[in-house]
Amino acid sequence: MNPTTLGADLGAFGTQLATWAATALPNLVMSVVLLVAGWWLAGWAERTLHRLLDGQMRIDATLRSVIASLTRYVILILVLVAALGQLGIQTTSVLAALGAIGLAIGLALQGTLADVAAGMMLLWLRPFKVGDYIEAGGIAGTLREVGIFASELHTWDGIFQFVPNAELWNKRLVNYSRLPNRLVDIQFGIAYDNSIATARDTLMAVAASDARVHREPDPQVFVAELGDSAVVLGLRVWTDTSEYWTVRRALTEQGKLALEKAGLTIPFPQRDVHYRNAPAAGGQQRSPAEAFS
Repeated sequence: MNPTTLGADLGAFGTQLATWAATALPNLVMSVVLLVAGWWLAGWAERTLHRLLDGQMRIDATLRSVIASLTRYVILILVLVAALGQLGIQTTSVLAALGAIGLAIGLALQGTLADVAAGMMLLWLRPFKVGDYIEAGGIAGTLREVGIFASELHTWDGIFQFVPNAELWNKRLVNYSRLPNRLVDIQFGIAYDNSIATARDTLMAVAASDARVHREPDPQVFVAELGDSAVVLGLRVWTDTSEYWTVRRALTEQGKLALEKAGLTIPFPQRDVHYRNAPAAGGQQRSPAEAFS
């Protein structure tokens, strides 16, 4: 290769590279700056929106985190399109490419899209809100956050659960906190020779002495069952949902103490066994030990 020709080619390449750098490098730097600034702006907008929405009592707490997250994703998409446009790429082509990529990702992640759709339906119908204790498909806990893809639940014994939204949407859901009042149903057993009227008056007095028990509907005491070794009495009272477990534990303890103080017996399960001396061979009576052998 001729050194003169090689030098001319290198010179032409260097000139072209310098020309490209003079025009493209500023755009590249600007794109990087846009991406960094957009990433920071998206995070700042999400945090700020969280704080603003927390002070708005008119907006349900369940929707606040979703609105903040969607705002962040929208900002990131807009920044990405702007950065690509700064590099000279047509935004229409970018949007078409994003649509194609979104379609491919949607086909590959059908389960994830089902979670998104379930999350949207849960937010639309709102069968629960943040702070409710729910149960669905064997999963139970206090709802802490409803996300786009999954929800966060905390169990009563301090266990974190990250549940896909489809698991909550496609199952029978029970909300223990939705209604303001709950029925407390407790059963007590007394001996068959005890007075049912005395037991009823005693349990009614226990219910009346607790200020957390509602007076309407009236507390009830009734014979729920004639068991094998006890007459089972049912005590039913209504209370605030937030007081359910406190009232239930208190009435269980106070009911037992009051029945004992009234001279009533809470019997243990018992069984009477009867046996007969069957005649042995030759007409003789067998002993009890032989009768059971």
